[in-house]
Amino acid sequence: MKKSFLAVIVTALFLAACGSAPQLESGVIENGEVPQSESTPEVSDNTEFTFAGTAAAPDFPAGLEWLNVDRPLSISQDLRGKIVLLDFWTLGCINCIHVIPDLKRLEAEYPDSLVVIGVHSAKFETEGQLESIRQAVLRYEVEHPVVNDNQFQVWQTFGARAWPTLFLIDPNGNAIGYHAGEGVYEIFQPVIDVMDKEFREADLIDERPLELVLESQTAAPTVLSFPGKVLADEAGERLFIADSNHNRILISTLDGELLQVIGSGVEGFDDGDFSSASFLRPQGMALSEDGKLLYIADLENHAIRLADLENESVTTIAGTGEQAYQYPSGGAGLETALSSPWDILLDGNNLHIAMSGLHQLWVLDLEKDAVDILSGSGREGIDDGPPEQTSLSQPSGFTTDGETLYFTDPESSAIRQIPLEGGDMETIIGTGLFDFGDVDGNYPTALLQHALGIAYYEGKLYVADTYNHKLKVIDPIEKSSQTWSGTGQIGWVDGMPDAAQYAEPSGLSIANGKLYIADTNNHLIRVADLESGEVTTLRLSNLGIAMQTQSTGLEAEQVSGDVQQVASGDGLLRFIFTVPEDYKFNDFGPFTLTWEAVDGEILSLSSEGEQSYQQVGPEFPIEFPILLSAGETTIHAEATVFYCEAENEEFCLVQDVVLDIPIEVIDGVEAGDIEVSYELPALEQ
Repeated sequence: MKKSFLAVIVTALFLAACGSAPQLESGVIENGEVPQSESTPEVSDNTEFTFAGTAAAPDFPAGLEWLNVDRPLSISQDLRGKIVLLDFWTLGCINCIHVIPDLKRLEAEYPDSLVVIGVHSAKFETEGQLESIRQAVLRYEVEHPVVNDNQFQVWQTFGARAWPTLFLIDPNGNAIGYHAGEGVYEIFQPVIDVMDKEFREADLIDERPLELVLESQTAAPTVLSFPGKVLADEAGERLFIADSNHNRILISTLDGELLQVIGSGVEGFDDGDFSSASFLRPQGMALSEDGKLLYIADLENHAIRLADLENESVTTIAGTGEQAYQYPSGGAGLETALSSPWDILLDGNNLHIAMSGLHQLWVLDLEKDAVDILSGSGREGIDDGPPEQTSLSQPSGFTTDGETLYFTDPESSAIRQIPLEGGDMETIIGTGLFDFGDVDGNYPTALLQHALGIAYYEGKLYVADTYNHKLKVIDPIEKSSQTWSGTGQIGWVDGMPDAAQYAEPSGLSIANGKLYIADTNNHLIRVADLESGEVTTLRLSNLGIAMQTQSTGLEAEQVSGDVQQVASGDGLLRFIFTVPEDYKFNDFGPFTLTWEAVDGEILSLSSEGEQSYQQVGPEFPIEFPILLSAGETTIHAEATVFYCEAENEEFCLVQDVVLDIPIEVIDGVEAGDIEVSYELPALEQ
């Protein structure tokens, strides 16, 4: 028989979904069913499924913007024959971020029957901009279609009420039910598994893959990838950079010369030496007083890691690698699960943790190895008061004056404070989960928009007002907020404060009168002079040590050349690579080339030596002496090339190239040399 499926909204000790949106009109789904549509497909009553809808899911409105596909999609046409899971999300919501791995797992298990569609219904104004969504798709490596629902058209039609909410649609296009909150895999996998089997047996699954045009295919690799936080060490003259999407920490001088890399760059949760240890989108960092130990908030591993800077080793000191669904009670660090620790701050033996996934502040006593709550009931909100009564909204940035812990609370666009040793919490700027904007002034009229970064200096708080693409300065005593730097337009422009532009700055740290800025969506570190306000871009140098652990993420360019006819005897094999105008070969990343002939009897080296070449700053042509005999063969060559814009080495490209050149060695031709040429592509803006 047919059954309709409704997954109930799950609540645990905390709210497993980001705050509900303002009330929207009509189109609600009641009891898991969508109102009847004129386009309802006919389904034979003789067909029985365990899970099947009884009413057609409404289709996507025309005119919406899409990502990861080259055209709008239709539930009734393009997705007919697929099990469809609609994911209503907004890019800054931590619960939405928690759902992404579950969706990837489901997509991997049901690759030819399940299609996930991300319906991005933005909470914040900036989140509704297509470029911001595109950056989130790249950051979280989303590889399914995403539709920009910034006017809440799809949201209203399906009656969503919180982020994330997921709706299941059967292969006949009928809505089955929904679930709001996390725990997506455990709820949907058993249902999808039964649907996959039964609809497949009924020959109603269309196994043809959905044609995708992934945003990642046109994204150029950069030295940094979505750097989330920075930590400036004035005493040690070092800068620690959370190169978040490269899953590593870079250490440089304050002038940008790279000194060391912590982490292999591979996603993982491995302890070990600096070259083998692995992270998953690390964020905040804290340095021991002697400068020998670096604590790291390993965000998506839900862990705190410790890098011993002298022994060059990484160990885990808190977290199990699994996301927490309950609160701590004084247990040991390695026995206590965490939930998306976004930032940390060290105060003596106490390591304060911004536990964004549970909307709380935690503290790890390093001497006693005990984890406990500093403040937060676990409810999402902006309630002040004693620790058990407060509500927070995704705390993500820490700073201190030595007595007070100041922190950003981005989902309420708030700046808040609490004594370091614990006590009553007080809000400095911010009034509610849906009160945001770009308004200077005093509390309660001043508004921020999803501020993530914060740094204390001489009685003032410098704040990365992330979604406003600005830096603000806040007086915690007067509760005033003023724009300090940035036009508010997304961009990359250096200069004085009223001309500077940023792209979702997220992390701040101060040393020697300079404010270091993790300009996240520009993939850059910016530096602002605290006296003059002038902004410059930190030019990273000694890039070779970073390139050694950086995976390009690009598929190799496959090139098949025309047949070349040459005479037998001695000759030269000549390779020539050229870069586009206004580009140059990178001064730190090595150019590497290897080659072989498919038939070594036809073409071989005429003297001893390697059939390879490696050099930083290659010189062309690269020539190899060869001996040719009559017959046919193919030269197969593979090269890895590092090259950059001539005036901007921050944007560097890493291109893998595979060349196959057919060769005919025959009598009656004069040429004895073979030339293989390749022009590298320019960066797509």
